[in-house]
Amino acid sequence: MDNIYLLMIVALAILAVADLVVGVSNDAVNFLNSAIGSKAISFRTIMIVASLGIAFGAIFSSGMMEVARKGIFNPSEFMFDEIMYIFMAVMITDILLLDFFNTLGMPTSTTVSIVFELLGAAVAMALIKIGADDGNFSDLLTYINTSKAATIIFGILLSVVVAFSVGAFVQWVSRLLLSYNFEKKAKWVGALFGGIALTGIVYFILMKGIKGADIAKQNLDIIGGSTIKYFLETQVLSIIAVSLVFWSILSYVLISFLKTNIYKLIIIIGTFSLALAFAGNDLVNFIGVPIAAWQSYEAWVVSGVPAHEFSMEVLASKVPTPTLLLFLAGVIMILTLWFSSKAKAVVKTSIDLSSQGDTKERFQPNWLSRGFVRFAMGSSKMTSYILPQSWQNRIEKQFEKPVISLSRDKTIELPAFDMVRAAVNLMVAGVLISIATSYKLPLSTTYVTFMVAMGSSLADRAWGSESAVYRVAGVLNVIGGWFFTAISAFTVAAVMAYLINLGGPTAIAILLFIAVLLLGRNYVSHKKKSKEIKAEDHLEKAESSSVQGVIHESAKNIANVVKRGNRIYTNAIKGLAMQDLPLLKKNKKQIVKLSDEVDELRDNIFYFIKNLDESSIGASNFYINILGYLQDMTQSLEYISKVSHKHVNNNHKKLKFNQIKELKQVDDKLEVLFNDTKAAFDSQSFEQIGAIINEKKEVYDLVKEKIQKQVERTRTEEGSPKNTTLYFSLLLETKDLLNATMNLLEEYHGAHDSSVKPATLTVVKDDVNTNENEENSKDGSDTEE
Repeated sequence: MDNIYLLMIVALAILAVADLVVGVSNDAVNFLNSAIGSKAISFRTIMIVASLGIAFGAIFSSGMMEVARKGIFNPSEFMFDEIMYIFMAVMITDILLLDFFNTLGMPTSTTVSIVFELLGAAVAMALIKIGADDGNFSDLLTYINTSKAATIIFGILLSVVVAFSVGAFVQWVSRLLLSYNFEKKAKWVGALFGGIALTGIVYFILMKGIKGADIAKQNLDIIGGSTIKYFLETQVLSIIAVSLVFWSILSYVLISFLKTNIYKLIIIIGTFSLALAFAGNDLVNFIGVPIAAWQSYEAWVVSGVPAHEFSMEVLASKVPTPTLLLFLAGVIMILTLWFSSKAKAVVKTSIDLSSQGDTKERFQPNWLSRGFVRFAMGSSKMTSYILPQSWQNRIEKQFEKPVISLSRDKTIELPAFDMVRAAVNLMVAGVLISIATSYKLPLSTTYVTFMVAMGSSLADRAWGSESAVYRVAGVLNVIGGWFFTAISAFTVAAVMAYLINLGGPTAIAILLFIAVLLLGRNYVSHKKKSKEIKAEDHLEKAESSSVQGVIHESAKNIANVVKRGNRIYTNAIKGLAMQDLPLLKKNKKQIVKLSDEVDELRDNIFYFIKNLDESSIGASNFYINILGYLQDMTQSLEYISKVSHKHVNNNHKKLKFNQIKELKQVDDKLEVLFNDTKAAFDSQSFEQIGAIINEKKEVYDLVKEKIQKQVERTRTEEGSPKNTTLYFSLLLETKDLLNATMNLLEEYHGAHDSSVKPATLTVVKDDVNTNENEENSKDGSDTEE
């Protein structure tokens, strides 16, 4: 039996390494987003500074894994075998949960996950013991440290509100004093800001990084024979006052004589401090449980008592963690920071939500985000009635963003926000975590840093009317994910503990195997997705200012849309013929993606026109027309894909053989047309477009012929109204698709060859009535058949 528990310790050690990897991937957002978002220093420098912070934090870590030992449950109430089951359930759950969030690219809290996993597993094991002893539910209080658990949960929830509010207030005041032209302000202004920021950050390093280390418990003569920890806790005001004077003077010297950018210095030290605190304190979230299990195993082996009789009172005492283990943990964390692609995905989510400029909005608005935005806009109007106009004008001037002009051949990626906001993010996060630490209040560093960044974004007007609903929806999604973390961590850990208790070593082996499979699947899926994003087709924004330039730039987009449209149309017909619901479902997703890309190009028209020269207005007309025709094409394809999917999904009668055959004939003709079009645009042989346009009548007549045949079938033999509606809808939408494609080709042909008159958006005469009927059928297609 000893060997089984030894194997469990080995498994926990392996899980600890894996947990460090997935944990750092998620928590990297805490100390990287401000430096990366502001682009104040190079990415390499950021990584080196963060790595040094992690190294120092791991080495100076106290190693007191109190949360894992006795923070959530009372260890003396459990036997050794039960504790091992609890720890195993916690580690398996933790690694799967964090990896799930990393794969989604969503930041979550490793502290919250470990707390609720320990709580869930301990509650499950306690209920099993209570049930076996015929006890009452109230006996649960004996096993669980309810007061500590409640304090942790309340502290974490409170930190979310406080961090957002304080971050918003400090950023608003900072911007009001410094404006966006902060580098042109008087030297003393930058020195004072540097003094305040560096005081907060350095005190944070002392409180959160050094206070918990073993060196902080040694008596030093220089501070009256007391310990560093006691000195930091009792001389708060003195330390802050001296630090403020010292750092302000030093900042002035650096700005005046060494021409140092004090904001960059704040960002470097702030990044180091958060990385140090992360490694020094959040290490418990990754290796606390395996180390507690290992020390429990050592105590049990020495005792010689059977596992089911050995009480775990030993966990109530403080046992320091070996420095070698902490050092190895630090090395793994640093390697993960440098090489994890998932860490970059999580950081990107936070930066995108706080970006000052335009970015591709990842989250869709919902009723809650719209409600918040309406409330904020209403509140803003109310304040405009209260404040004098002169005050409002002065405030507006301070928040006026500088216009950055880049030449058209420049492809510089601008920072997501400036150095003032980055410095405020680091300073406020550091100060709030320091205060919580000094008062022994539990909080989540992830929640604090994320909410400070969101609060400062709001105050800095990064969430304008163009992006507010999307950004607020994103923040709500992340916060919702945090609640999901707590609920799922508790539930899954409880289920894991129950299964392990039920099946013993066999259940552990099965669960570990499942965990490895899921992690492997997530890794392969993430890698595949990353490759697809790099390799997949995507539409590119036009940059040229002349008609000829736009013609050549847009050619690639046309070829792209035609190629993907051809595949989507063919798959729709194939899916109908084979009644292949998965293919139709995948097809529906592909056309939605294509449609979104075209819409994104249309959304960029404003910036495209703004960047045009006065002599290049013709380019804008051409580009707008091209995008209009592309949108018409995608709308037709989207309708064809939607009605095909709905027909099969609703289990309606399959189309007849003749109908499928005729649709395939139309598809073959369109495929030839689309392939010729793609070849012409790929090679930019625009003189071939005239020959392709001549093919229109042949394809159009074929579609018209199939419509007439279906009319005759309906009058004589057709017995399914759904089939008839679907068939007519497909053919009529095919005509629309053909018209849009031909209009686009004629526009290109006319622009490329001035002897050919550019086409206007027209349809063939006898197509008018059918189009009206089709519009009616489209309106009705939104309801389920």
